[in-house]
This record gives sequence, C-alpha cells and structure tokens, in this order.
Amino acid sequence: MDLTSRYMGLDLKNPLVASASPLTGELDSLRQLEDAGVAAIVLPSLFQEHIEAEARRYEALTEAGADSFPEALTYFPALSASHAGPERYLMLVRAAVEAVDLPIIGSLNGTTNEGWIDFAKQIEQAGAAGIELNVYFLPIDPAMSGRAVEQRYVEILTAVRAAVAIPVAVKVGPYFSAFGQMAQELDRAGADALVLFNRFYQPDIDLVGLRMVKDLELSRRNEIRLPLLWIGVLSGNIRASLAASTGVESAEEVLKYLLAGADAVMTTSALLRHGVQHVATLLSGVNAWLSARDIRSLDQVRGLLSRRKTRRTGALIRADYIEMLQEYDPQPIA
Repeated sequence: MDLTSRYMGLDLKNPLVASASPLTGELDSLRQLEDAGVAAIVLPSLFQEHIEAEARRYEALTEAGADSFPEALTYFPALSASHAGPERYLMLVRAAVEAVDLPIIGSLNGTTNEGWIDFAKQIEQAGAAGIELNVYFLPIDPAMSGRAVEQRYVEILTAVRAAVAIPVAVKVGPYFSAFGQMAQELDRAGADALVLFNRFYQPDIDLVGLRMVKDLELSRRNEIRLPLLWIGVLSGNIRASLAASTGVESAEEVLKYLLAGADAVMTTSALLRHGVQHVATLLSGVNAWLSARDIRSLDQVRGLLSRRKTRRTGALIRADYIEMLQEYDPQPIA
C-alpha cells in the first residue's frame, strides 16, 4: 500500500504527523513515535514570551552596575542571536534531528514578528526540516479592525519566510470574516502549508468559587467538521499544502480529512489519550479501508470529495443546509 504524501515540500512515508505536545518534547517519546509509524514530528512550541524574557534577563545582567564598573561589561559576550532566546530549545531541535530519521519541524508561538526572525534562523541552523508558525493572537480590543488582524498574520509570515530557506507552515484559527480569502493571502505571502485549525483558549466559570477556570480540554472527533469543510473548499485552489489538526480520534477521521484533500493529518489529543502506539492503530485502519476497496495509493482518493472535484457551488451547499433543517426529525423527549 502506497501511503506516501508530500507536505510543505517534504516527502513523507505516510500522512500522519505528530503535532506539538508534551509527547514531542522528550527524546524517548520521539523514538517511540518513530517506531509507531509517524511520518514527521512537530516539536513543542517555543513561545515569544520566553524569547523576550531571556533577552530581558540578559540585559539585566549586562546593565547591573554598569555605571560604577563599566569594565565589568567586558565579562559578558556581545548580545548575539545565540543569547536572544532559550538555548534549551535549540538543543532539543539538534538532539531530535540526531535521534530520529524523520523530518523535525520546529514551532514558534507568538503574536508579532519581534524576536521570531533570529530564532527562526537558529532553528533552521539547528537542522529542522521546517518551521510551523503558531500565530496565537486573540484580538480582544474592540477597536482593532479585522484587516489589522489579518495584516499581522501576513507580516509575521513574510518576515520569517524571508529569513529562512526551509519550508514554513502557518497554523491559524478559523475566526476570519472571509477565511478563504485569508488562506489565499497567506498562500501568496509564501506559506508552504496551512494547518487547520488552532484551538484558541476558551475559559470556563467555576460557579462555586466564582472564578474563571483555566483548563485544557483535548479535542474530540466531533470537532472535525469545521476544518473538514475548509480543507474541502481550499484543496486544489491554493498552492500551499493543507494539514488537518483537530478531532483525529480514529482512522475514520484520518480518511475523511484525506478525502477532503488534506496532505497531512496531525494528531495530539488521541495520542495523549491512548498512547503513542495509537499511531499504529490509525495507520492500520487506513490501510484496511483502502485495501477493502482495492485502492493501492492514497493519491487515488486524496481530495476525491473536495469542492473542486465534486463541483459543489455555494448555492448547492446552501441548498443542502436548507434541506437538512427541513428534514430534521426531532426525537420525542422521554
């Protein structure tokens, strides 16, 4: 069975990618993921705040007592790229590249392009096969326009894309007024891949303690439908690769994403829930489904149900919506 895929310019042995999580931050887990069959690994995100905090610590050290003892500054090396961000992350990148024979993708998480550029270069120099930009930006200022939000994404991508030669993916959320147009703009700006979708922080409220609750819920399979829709719409209409990253619990979700047109399918929650060996279960399920239909290659089904292949117009999609509502038969309440 030929499961080979091409994602963000990288040749993969199959479409399964282990996305950023605690599992991808330990060398033993990376080796286990490789043995289980993943085709690529996204390392945990390095946060912009960590880069900036490291720079502030360095400045505090170099400025302490500078007025009284200016010669003390000679004991500190000049502030260079190697001191602008946490060295431990670069050590992880280098160690991961040595530990496994898979493409290692670094991840940068932030809201502006400040501090990202030099560190993107260092991640490339450390041996990463690609970089994923996780632009986690919540525009909670009511005065900020939608266009200003969109421009921030494009500026970050443009700056990083100009700084490195390795492929660059952008992980985005769905909350744009016209997501299709935004995807095309990121494509034109040089994104080698779009990862759909980022799951933004959504707090809960503790009614007993009267406080906001900060917790992290793993994704569930019922979250597949929004990214499934947009992957199906974008497949074949942009140059950038498409990766699905939400709701992958079983081989069924993997197959649905591939039929919609995904080039890669990322999973984190299912691996945290079931363990690293769940990768083998996902791949076995994909193989079984394809074999039962005498399909020998993923390329035979990838994008088969995308909007471009099915020629579904906006009018037909709206007609489906109306028909679905009219035909819904609510079950009686017991």
